[in-house]
Amino acid sequence: MQFICYERCSTCKKARAWLEEHGVEAEVRPIREDNPTYEELDSWSRESGLPLSRFFNTSGQQYRALGLKDRLPGMSREEQLRLLSSDGMLVKRPLLIGQGVVLVGFRPEQWGQALGV
Repeated sequence: MQFICYERCSTCKKARAWLEEHGVEAEVRPIREDNPTYEELDSWSRESGLPLSRFFNTSGQQYRALGLKDRLPGMSREEQLRLLSSDGMLVKRPLLIGQGVVLVGFRPEQWGQALGV
């Protein structure tokens, strides 16, 4: 299991504490230094059944600076994947990725249900 996070993100810190509290082991992957690739994001989006737009960090400074609220609807999936894979700060976090598990953002109830804890 991979826990993809940004160390200074308060939600990521809460999620990491939740994982520890529930005995869920996961390899920590810093999103800024090891950004998800085009292929990973494509695969995770398809596996989760979530639209690619859910993988964007809509509250981030980069998202606002690039005017993505207005631009995303007109972008192709390929363009969105290229953009997401170019900068980890554009990706919603934390992400928890494992066998049959793709969780985007931290919702304790959803995580507990998906992990069976």
